[in-house]
Amino acid sequence: MPKRNDLEYKAFQYILSNGTKGVLQSELWRKLGASSREGSRIALKLANKGLIRREKELSDGRWTYRLYPKRQPATVDSIIDCPCMGCPENVKCGSWTTISPNDCERLTEWLLKLAMEQGETIGDS
Repeated sequence: MPKRNDLEYKAFQYILSNGTKGVLQSELWRKLGASSREGSRIALKLANKGLIRREKELSDGRWTYRLYPKRQPATVDSIIDCPCMGCPENVKCGSWTTISPNDCERLTEWLLKLAMEQGETIGDS
């Protein structure tokens, strides 16, 4: 029988792999080959550690929880269009130099655009 920490790790990886759509807690314990009680305890442990969030949901006439990762792993796709990547001033740029990300108009515009897109995504959910 696998150790509890192994199951926690596998559970967290499975929740991460389902991303923003989340996974039903009942689906999780079936996937792990664990009992519903053990699955509930693992989900609670992960939530208490701040790794996931649980949202109550009615599924097939029964109450369960949908589990979501609190954070997604970073990918290159998230910064691929950052203006810093192709900026000619990149070599001279730094927080303690005359050219600084704190004062960069292109970077500020890009970040505001990202924030607006995230707001629309969150608002659409």
